[in-house]
Amino acid sequence: MKTYVGYIRVSTARQGERGVSLQEQRDAIERYAARNTLSVSRWFEERETAAKRGRPVFNEMMKLLRSRKTDGVLIHKIDRSARNMKDWAELGELIGAGVEVHFVNESLDLASRGGRLSADIQAVVAADYIRNLREESRKGFYGRIKQGLFPLPAPLGYRDVGKGQAKALDPLHAPLVRHAFVSYATGTKTLQSLAADLHRMGLRNRNGGPVSVNGVSTILNNPFYFGLIRLGSTGEIFPGKHEPLISKSLFDRVQAILRGKVAAKTQSHDFVFSKMLPCESCHYALYGELQKGHVSR
Repeated sequence: MKTYVGYIRVSTARQGERGVSLQEQRDAIERYAARNTLSVSRWFEERETAAKRGRPVFNEMMKLLRSRKTDGVLIHKIDRSARNMKDWAELGELIGAGVEVHFVNESLDLASRGGRLSADIQAVVAADYIRNLREESRKGFYGRIKQGLFPLPAPLGYRDVGKGQAKALDPLHAPLVRHAFVSYATGTKTLQSLAADLHRMGLRNRNGGPVSVNGVSTILNNPFYFGLIRLGSTGEIFPGKHEPLISKSLFDRVQAILRGKVAAKTQSHDFVFSKMLPCESCHYALYGELQKGHVSR
């Protein structure tokens, strides 16, 4: 008896609409295999969109098919296999080389010219569906941005309060983020020392870990904190509806220090007898300085 593999896919781990859930795809394939006396020896299960290339499970399955260690693959529908034309073209090459590909929900004879043409048309429609979905998603994204709403996860110091709502200040982290700006604006802090200070004060990233030096830099460079929304991909700026955490003047002061336009200040200490005692050899006044916790002259 010929042996086949089964490939089932959903776009996300949470997807479970009727007709596309992993279990329902598997059930449909098993019924098809039983009707046609086919044996499924291995299952490939994936939770990844078919709109992009590089799906690891799909690539593993394709590698097995190319090796000809199995007779073919059973897939629920064409759009479960590929929604981009490059993956579909590679699958078509295997079909042309004699690998059996069965789409159990479509009655297509892929060995015939008409069946291949019908499959190609459905693959093009599936790819166009993704393009249209992306375009509509982009329109919706920009629509919310232009309303002053940030449709991505809230930056550190803010929290998400629901779809269609402006980000709200996080009572736990907002004061610490504000402190980061105020502290760095003094010109006495480096990004490294500021990151260490914030960690000691209890600031944590979304995963509960310490905020890295790059993370602190991201915070200090984000105009969201004084009321603007900047898109990282295009650099476009939009006014936001959220409550600003800091003033624009404070943000500008921090930017000037980050870019070296304002000299960083060094912390000075007043020591007893500083400049009052001369050096015995050169006769210049002596200054006190702090070195690893010890005062030297």
